Amino acid sequence: MTRADAGIVTVDPASGDELDFYPYTTPQGIDRVLDVAAASPWERSGLEERVTSIERLGDLLTERREPLATLITLEMGKPITQARAEIDKCVAACRYYSERLPEILRPETFDLDGDTAIVRVMPLGVVFALLPWNYPWWQVIRAMLPAIAAGNTVVLKHAESVTGNAMAIEKAFLDAFGPGVLQTVVVDPATASDIIGDGRVAAVTFTGSDRVGALVAARAGAALKKCVLELGGSDPFIVLADADVPAAAAAAVRSRFLNNGQSCIAAKRILVHRDVRDAFVAALVPYVRELSVGNPADETVDVGPLARHDLRDVLREQRAQALAAGARVIAQAEAPESSRGAWFSPTVVEVDGRDSVLLSEETFGPLGVLTTGAHDDELIAIANSSRYGLSSSLWSADDDHAASVSTRIHTGAVFINTISATDPRLPTGGVKASGHGRELGKWGVYELANLQAVRIHTT
Repeated sequence: MTRADAGIVTVDPASGDELDFYPYTTPQGIDRVLDVAAASPWERSGLEERVTSIERLGDLLTERREPLATLITLEMGKPITQARAEIDKCVAACRYYSERLPEILRPETFDLDGDTAIVRVMPLGVVFALLPWNYPWWQVIRAMLPAIAAGNTVVLKHAESVTGNAMAIEKAFLDAFGPGVLQTVVVDPATASDIIGDGRVAAVTFTGSDRVGALVAARAGAALKKCVLELGGSDPFIVLADADVPAAAAAAVRSRFLNNGQSCIAAKRILVHRDVRDAFVAALVPYVRELSVGNPADETVDVGPLARHDLRDVLREQRAQALAAGARVIAQAEAPESSRGAWFSPTVVEVDGRDSVLLSEETFGPLGVLTTGAHDDELIAIANSSRYGLSSSLWSADDDHAASVSTRIHTGAVFINTISATDPRLPTGGVKASGHGRELGKWGVYELANLQAVRIHTT
């Protein structure tokens, strides 16, 4: 993706064609960006200005929906209908924060032994955001809109493969909020590490792999800076014996293959009670085989290419390792045969043991694994055996049974009889190797804010 180390070349993953070239931001340019972010008057903005700006952003995204969705599809291969849905979700987040911000930012005042106590939400300053390609707009809105609502400014280092989207994001925020509130830099990893340590940066947020997340956390920790990490996931999709099996099977396919299978909270490990295994597989197989795989600009396509060729190659290797160890394919949809596109046939394989690479590693693409357990305790043990703990989906027709089992699952969220999904009204984030900190809802605002306590002694 680099051309003579001078910048970034973006590529259409469906065709392999080069799209555009973006030069790296110069050291002087980075300094200007950080100076503008640090000196921005945004932290002193009033509630009305913040609400109005967020509303304006939602309106702009609505107006620009079609070209922005087209750009998402072009740079990362998301089917166009899903790209439109991504922009719509960003608009929904804008509407949520514009409506709820007065309540979220309202200082809490109470009596404290006769004194007046106040807790108020104050900005930290400049937030440096290192964000991924799989939801190029939603990742930024999800992580950074709450931070901006708190009064922070943002410097964004987006994933290289979606640099065109990064520039469109900067333009939308400039038009909605004015200069300096969100700016983009095009930099390599070494330069990004230097920015983390820069004195003008107050906090860091990163979404991506746990391997890189550990490096980001170490760099931020060395500078004693707040760091929010949303890392990988190998999310369990648990089907209990009393589940609505056809509904669970349909949901498993939707969750696993949405966004070309490239979602941290996708149903990566499908864990099925042994008593309903045959019925579940019988229901699942037709859904997988009927997936339409092809040109993501086609309105009828369900699954497009992976976002990059190296991601496809990793997935191929994981599948090969699993099959060599005894896994078997139970369902597959055919992808186009092309040496230039990053194509991978959507596949579900079944494993009997517990040491499969597909159970221990994250699979970031349209490759799912199914295994069975004899009872609730075994299914829960398999679910919790992963080093990740981002989200989970649990299926049971008995609400009390599901509620009881859900308390034993070690993830940041549990979705009962529905697929895992982020929502502006709910906190999102993980435990274990899936990171720490929360985004969205009021919790996302507080995560990157100074919750300042004030005590006024009554004389």
